[in-house]
Order: sequence, then structure tokens, then C-alpha cells
Amino acid sequence: MGIRQGAPMPAILRHGFRARAHPARSVPCPHEPCRARAHQSCIVRVNGRVLKQVHDARIQLWTITVACCPECQVTPGTPCHDLGTPRADVHDRRIQEAKETLA
Repeated sequence: MGIRQGAPMPAILRHGFRARAHPARSVPCPHEPCRARAHQSCIVRVNGRVLKQVHDARIQLWTITVACCPECQVTPGTPCHDLGTPRADVHDRRIQEAKETLA
């Protein structure tokens, strides 16, 4: 008789097992050379080295996904702006908000 595989692990439990990993790993990495999928580590494509940290672009994408910005008052899913002009990055206060929301 072979090994029977049980039901897939619920997402809430899977998240607990990944608690040591940066929460930004829950989104795919938009950093051009990396492009790691969600829940995978960022890598250096040239040599295949796995990075201990995630790319800043991934942290910013995660921040936009999960947190409101106290600086420019946008909701999750909306990029930050400065007086209507879109920013290439996110406000530092929004990153702090995302970390606090996660805790």
C-alpha cells in the first residue's frame, strides 16, 4: 500500500509555518531580473544565488497590496502619490503601516 497524501494545508496554517520569512514573499517579485513567484525566495538570475532578503520592489508591491497610506490617504491596491503626481515608490509611513497591520 502506498503513502496516502492528506488534504492540502489550509492557508492560515501555511502562513504560520512561513512566519520567519518576510511577509512580502506573499506577492510575486516585480524586480526585473528576479521575477520570483509568490512564496518563493528572491534570487540572482546570473548565478542562481538565493537571497536572504527580498528585493525593495517586492516590499513596495506588498505594501501597496496590504496597507492604506497615512501620508497620501490612498487605500490598499492604489499606488502612492504626491499631490496627484504618481510616485515610483511608496511613502515610508505606508511601509510602517503595513508592518504594524501585519503584527
